Amino acid sequence: MKVAVVILNWNGLPMLQHYLPSVVTATPEADIVVADNGSTDGSVAWLQEAMPQVRLVLLDKNYGFAEGYNRALAQLEGYEAFVLLNSDVEPAEGWLAPLVEQLEHNDDVAVVVPKILDDKERTKFEYAGAAGGFIDLLGYPFCRGRILNRVEEDCGQYDNACDVMWGSGAAFCCRAEVFEELGGFAAEFFAHQEEIDFSWRVWLSGRRVVVEPRSKVYHLGGATLSSDSPFKTMLNHRNNLAMLYRCAPTAQRLLVAVVRPALDAVAALDYLVQGKPKSARAVWQAWRDFLRWHGRLSAERKAIRANVKREAPIYHGSIVLRYILGRKSF
Repeated sequence: MKVAVVILNWNGLPMLQHYLPSVVTATPEADIVVADNGSTDGSVAWLQEAMPQVRLVLLDKNYGFAEGYNRALAQLEGYEAFVLLNSDVEPAEGWLAPLVEQLEHNDDVAVVVPKILDDKERTKFEYAGAAGGFIDLLGYPFCRGRILNRVEEDCGQYDNACDVMWGSGAAFCCRAEVFEELGGFAAEFFAHQEEIDFSWRVWLSGRRVVVEPRSKVYHLGGATLSSDSPFKTMLNHRNNLAMLYRCAPTAQRLLVAVVRPALDAVAALDYLVQGKPKSARAVWQAWRDFLRWHGRLSAERKAIRANVKREAPIYHGSIVLRYILGRKSF
């Protein structure tokens, strides 16, 4: 299987200098591609001089994660699979082969992701993807190995390959033909939760998303937007609402419409109590954008759910309530 490992970069020169050599060393069997989102920090010049074995795809401006990858992958022909890899990821030795094996041995698997560990505390799972992700009935994402802000130690408790609802975009292996067939990521998302939206559409198309823990990577996280960024808060809230509107079954969508406004209002108030007025404002901005998108989202929903072959494996409960009741793993 011909595979390209594609790293999207935007002004991430320090990350490239630190992590890219390890990607090249650990991945001799695949082509390494850096797609540059209009960087102005000297990234391209460094790549051309220091990493001539890496293919460059140059985009004219910062299109964000979603459209940046859409445009970059459209320029890469002849590949059977793409591995989207964040610029702040170090793969373990032999990481790629188990991912490719899943695709080669299971025709209905469209996306496969590795176990993602924290690059700073390597015995712990990493927040962004851990050992594969799910969402609950209200649309809140969580992972095997990470519920809310509680991240587990990796003690081998999730070392079984299994179906998951979504895989993290930090390390995301996808069949090229499926990425094209499903129209890639939702460009309007810009960044955050586009991989969950895409994974959901994979399930609706009758295919599966799998985590393969024999493959392991270490992710720094927060290299582009810190966890405290109001812009990141807005993107996560807005894109989550848009994803639910686009993809969710009718009953779930109606439940979200009734319950989420109150829960998000509580979240905004909590930000105010914490002295984070910009983050509180970001929640309201997310709802404003979501409501403005309503017409387009309705059309997208009609197309996405026109021929549902199977529903995604959603947790039909509240992950927050489950956590409060003491069940802090999944």
